[in-house]
Amino acid sequence: MPAPMKTARRALLVASAVVSSLALTAPVSHAAPKPSPSTSPSATPPAGMSTVGGERLGQAGTQVNLASGVPVLPKDLTARSWVIADAESGDVLAAHNAHWRLPPASTMKMLFADTVLPKFPKSVEHKVVPSDLADVGAGSSMVGIKEGETYSVHDLWLGVFLRSGNDAVHVLSKMNGGIDNTVKEMNEHAEELQALDTNAVSPDGYDAPHQVSSAYDLTLIARSGLQKKDFREYCSTVTAKFPGSTSKKKGKSVRETFEIQNTNRLLAGDSDIPVYQGIAGVKNGNTTNAGATFTGVAERNGKVLLVTVMNPEKSEHNEVYKETARLFDWGFKAAGKVQPVGELVPPKSAAQASAQPGSNNSGEAGGTGDAEKSSKSAVGASAASGSTGIGVALGITGGALVLLAAGAFLINRRWPLPDLVRRRGRS
Repeated sequence: MPAPMKTARRALLVASAVVSSLALTAPVSHAAPKPSPSTSPSATPPAGMSTVGGERLGQAGTQVNLASGVPVLPKDLTARSWVIADAESGDVLAAHNAHWRLPPASTMKMLFADTVLPKFPKSVEHKVVPSDLADVGAGSSMVGIKEGETYSVHDLWLGVFLRSGNDAVHVLSKMNGGIDNTVKEMNEHAEELQALDTNAVSPDGYDAPHQVSSAYDLTLIARSGLQKKDFREYCSTVTAKFPGSTSKKKGKSVRETFEIQNTNRLLAGDSDIPVYQGIAGVKNGNTTNAGATFTGVAERNGKVLLVTVMNPEKSEHNEVYKETARLFDWGFKAAGKVQPVGELVPPKSAAQASAQPGSNNSGEAGGTGDAEKSSKSAVGASAASGSTGIGVALGITGGALVLLAAGAFLINRRWPLPDLVRRRGRS
């Protein structure tokens, strides 16, 4: 059967939805055996790193195919590791120590969310008991969950994504059968995604021996999470009302609320950094051991890019966001001009399904959720109630694409982002 043209881009992705007779074999990556996790980050990248996604991604240093018409990479990048990729095609446009296994901090919460989000409807409510919060690490970022109060799953996920609340992570983990079970499922899901640099020890990314990931894996995990509508909604929400304490007023129980704001500075802005034009998430992190880490997704002129930056050496305020913004700027200029140095590989199940004649894969991310099967266009979907400053949904693809059995991902090795929420007009 004919292979898809490698150069097929966004317009052809939509067009391919009606060509249901196409069926292709997506190549399975040559995954190196999962290395044993490091106790602490090394000072320099190891000589031998994973080659998942391509041989060049396993090499130390910066990997980019500079040629005539391709802009030069920013010269003031100090991160230990970074990756910039096309979120739809999976092409890695450039990378620096892509598979260096480093502490991920709260970017590990992307794997937690991608694993646990499909488990509970957002309307489910849970009354917090002392054991839910008993083992939250000292000095953790918290959203302010109170024992004895009841929270919806929707509230808890807002706490995870906006405030990076380890307390919310632990409550959800206890609902999911406990910390140990949740970590086990996270590692199993990482294996399914072929995120083989990743080893979860805690569900929240709190510093722990042997807890590692890589810029490549975090980008892969973010891409998987972005297939889920709720994931996209939460990671793009700027502000929301969060339940506070219940008190008696005039004989009636009254639940107070307080406002929480997303700590992603490219999404919410800060005194020294503006909101990045087209930003739509995903997750930031910062711990003593990991330094600052960040994975972001942004859309501009029909192109959707993912950037992950890990541990900039420069200690300037908000440096991780500044370096991410410079890589986004480069990526939007280079897209369509630069030849990729590798690719974001498909999950094992997707690659195996595409290899089966007559396969009928649903197109779900990692086989775990959000196969948006409605034939209605995704354009116009809105963000969570209570959020502010969120733009309209991005109409990357229509319902016909979603209804395709193997999906465009199994045809063109793409994962469409059907209604990626984006920010408009603020640069």
